[in-house]
Amino acid sequence: MKLLFLCTGNSCRSQMGEILLRRLRPEWTVLSAGVEAHGLNPRMQVVMAETGELPSDLRSKTLDDLAVEGHPLASFDVVLTLCGDALDRCPVLPKAIAHEHWGLPDPAKATGTEDEILNRFRAVRDDLHHRLATFAASH
Repeated sequence: MKLLFLCTGNSCRSQMGEILLRRLRPEWTVLSAGVEAHGLNPRMQVVMAETGELPSDLRSKTLDDLAVEGHPLASFDVVLTLCGDALDRCPVLPKAIAHEHWGLPDPAKATGTEDEILNRFRAVRDDLHHRLATFAASH
């Protein structure tokens, strides 16, 4: 199975998905990208580090970056979009690629104290982990 997480900037939600699913299904090829590359969100890194070591190859990338690295969009079995912007801007997928959309809130837009903001990141991380555990078990 080769799966791509797609989000707007590949800085937060799609990175979380990539990290979590790599841990759940290490035999799969799991990557993430954005329609743009916004860099890694430091708070995402904090809350993901709470769950284990971060991959050494973690970086913000675009679909074009993946294609240059030998992973063109057409090579994926499944594309999971995680935000409405990515869904709207996602290229037309070949019929052979399964597509699912999980509209998750953007924790990078959270406001409040640092603890409140980190708790929003944790809530998205935990929701994503639950969804991915179910997805991984059924595939």
